[in-house]
Amino acid sequence: MAKARPGRCYRKLERPWTRQSRKNPKLSYVKGAPPVRIRRFEVGDKTLNYDAIAYIISKSAIQVRDIALEAARVAIVNYLDKVIGKNYFLRLRVYPFHVLREHKQAAVAQADRYFQGMRKPFGRPCGNAAQVRRGTILFELHFFEKNSDYIKEAFRRAVHKLPGDYEIKLESN
Repeated sequence: MAKARPGRCYRKLERPWTRQSRKNPKLSYVKGAPPVRIRRFEVGDKTLNYDAIAYIISKSAIQVRDIALEAARVAIVNYLDKVIGKNYFLRLRVYPFHVLREHKQAAVAQADRYFQGMRKPFGRPCGNAAQVRRGTILFELHFFEKNSDYIKEAFRRAVHKLPGDYEIKLESN
């Protein structure tokens, strides 16, 4: 498997490259975009009447890859299932529409014989990212107020999986 580029290559906001047509792929600007790697956008029990809400809010304008969003979601769910069971409802509120591109270059001797260098450096699709502005809510979690310490710890673990700076905010209903 080829070595992926580090996340710092894709953090800055750029013009979104998003148009994909599912019904008629010939109309797409984006050809061969990879699938989104997020498994579930809503987790937990929706039916209970929770008395508190927690948010992860972005403090900076940044691109967050779908892999990082999925890692944060898994960190939250694994911790909360262990300590409080299914007494919560988690919703991921951003979607990775932006398709990332990579211009692969050979870093070997005589590479100019194999490739054309920077002649066509536009790049091929290699992943997806959500473009997040300052103040955007990434995760929303409904829970019972008695579990607020566990929620803070779960969100603290999730923030470590995400690039950039985030604020954790808890509100009572």
